[in-house]
Amino acid sequence: MEKITTKKQFSACLLAAIIFIITMGFTACSSSSDDDTKDMEYPEITTQGITANPINCQVYHPGETIAFCYAFRDNMELGKYNIEIHDNSDHHSHSTEADDHDHDADCEDGDHDHEHEHDADNAGKSFWVFNQSYDIPSGQRSYTARVDIKIPDDIATGDYHFMIRLTDRAGFQQIKAVAIKIEKE
Repeated sequence: MEKITTKKQFSACLLAAIIFIITMGFTACSSSSDDDTKDMEYPEITTQGITANPINCQVYHPGETIAFCYAFRDNMELGKYNIEIHDNSDHHSHSTEADDHDHDADCEDGDHDHEHEHDADNAGKSFWVFNQSYDIPSGQRSYTARVDIKIPDDIATGDYHFMIRLTDRAGFQQIKAVAIKIEKE
């Protein structure tokens, strides 16, 4: 008769242990809110505390270097950033500035024949396309990015867009577009 009691006690203890483990598993899952552990905010591209470069309407020349500098922030962790430079000869817009709905028009120099002058200078030249991604060291919530970008000597001059794409570790992305000019010296 003692064997039956021991078996019952063992089964009861085993059942209690299993229930305890399952209960702890559910409690652990429900005690940490998804909002506490998931990044739900977009990263930020900022100019605070630095001298940002390039800025809207900045003029460069073939052979020069663009000394890129922008600050990035995120509430949890930054991921990577991408720099893309492409021509804006068709004057399309990527405006991301709240107070700048038509930033390309602000860069006009007033000389409407100026574009036609570029046609002769650009004969046989292609517009420059630059597209490079950069990793941000792990664990960073703020980071100042600095990259020297050499402008090729043999590119078509004119209006260009300088695009900055910042992605945090959660995959949220922020974009900043800057209108620049590359002119013959």
